[in-house]
Amino acid sequence: MGRKLHIEIFRYNPLDPDSRPHMQDFHLEETRSMTLFIALTQIRETSDPSLQFDFCCRAGICGSCGMVINGRPGLACHTQTEGLPDHIILQPLPFFKLVGDLSVDTGVWFRQTWAKLGSWIHTSKTFESKAEEERMSNTLANEIFELDRCIECGCCVAACGTALMREDFIGAASINRLARFYMDPRDERTAEDFYEVIGNDAGVFGCMGLLACEDVCPKRIPLQDQLGIMRRMAALESVKGIVPKAVRKMLTKKCCHEK
Repeated sequence: MGRKLHIEIFRYNPLDPDSRPHMQDFHLEETRSMTLFIALTQIRETSDPSLQFDFCCRAGICGSCGMVINGRPGLACHTQTEGLPDHIILQPLPFFKLVGDLSVDTGVWFRQTWAKLGSWIHTSKTFESKAEEERMSNTLANEIFELDRCIECGCCVAACGTALMREDFIGAASINRLARFYMDPRDERTAEDFYEVIGNDAGVFGCMGLLACEDVCPKRIPLQDQLGIMRRMAALESVKGIVPKAVRKMLTKKCCHEK
């Protein structure tokens, strides 16, 4: 016999004028290797089919099942109940638009933010479908891939103190996204171009450095490392014309991030 789990879930349907935000209690028996996704599915199938939560891959790839688990953003499919107390409190991710219960709309925010930041490779080259692909070192390719593993679950943004205080803050996911293109030799943007996008309080200078973003990232992406790299780039760019070029070059870390 497994533990008896007491799962307390936030309930609210914004489309129902009679609905009011409240917490609802559910009780079920824990099974071996049970994840929160399995528990929620069981609740929906046996207790309340109206329960709303998102899922797609069930393997920590799509990022759909992000929610606040006992006060901490995480993925339901990645979280096993055996690692939690028998009283589990589930709430929707803050910051994003609430769809209903545990379901939030992260897609609109990510699409709008990516468009605002120019989140694609900027190049003046004409695409040639039959041309050989551009080469880069394995080391650089692996470093870019490390940042490309972001699944846009929104956990880092939901855990960010700055984002919760100001809606215009682009968050760790966006800074990581731009760092990926800053590293990419195919992107022809200069440090000045990147500075114009994130060299302000809504970008790298708005972060309070609480490290919550990296702490809750389910893919363990080094978000704070990228913040530091992009903040240093922006800081050096902001004093261009004041600090001699030789000094700025000396202060710039000699690594593949440098254009």
